[in-house]
Amino acid sequence: MAHERDRLPSGATAAGARASASARAGRDLHRPRLDQPQPRRTRLLPEWDPEAFGRLSERIARFLGTGRFIVWMTVVIVMWVLWNVAAPRHLRFDSYPFIFLTLMLSLQASYAAPLILLAQNRQADRDRVNLEQDRKQNERSIADTEYLTREIAALRTGLGEVATRDWIRSELQDFVKELEERRRGDGHVAQPAERARGRDVEDR
Repeated sequence: MAHERDRLPSGATAAGARASASARAGRDLHRPRLDQPQPRRTRLLPEWDPEAFGRLSERIARFLGTGRFIVWMTVVIVMWVLWNVAAPRHLRFDSYPFIFLTLMLSLQASYAAPLILLAQNRQADRDRVNLEQDRKQNERSIADTEYLTREIAALRTGLGEVATRDWIRSELQDFVKELEERRRGDGHVAQPAERARGRDVEDR
């Protein structure tokens, strides 16, 4: 192989190198690049905003569920029938049995049903989100209530060990009475330290 490469002229070697380089460049051109976004694909169907279409369907479904729509539809049907019955024959556009009116009502029903279903699905999605938020809010409220309950119980326990004003007043009154009794008995006034030692002995 080395001898054959040596026998090839230098021009042929250069031409082969250029051909291989151009082939690699062609492959690189056809290979998609990762550092650039791909071009948008052409679609045969028209594109629309699902959110805007959903809002429109909700608006239509809300109007279909009102009494105004029923009144207007009744007025249109009555005028349609009266015109095609009482008008001159050459002016009637939908004679009896009113096939065109039946077609229009069927077309309206075929569009109204999917729009109502789409509006109901959107409302169900909103209700699901609201229920999830309410459930999380209830969990947080329960946790906060349990925390406050524990804190109140701890405060009540702590307050049970605190000396209140009535308790101090009763202790002072007992001390004054004890001093008066001892003064009447032997004229000796007990010091606070002696009283404290006496109360400790009684507690034991």
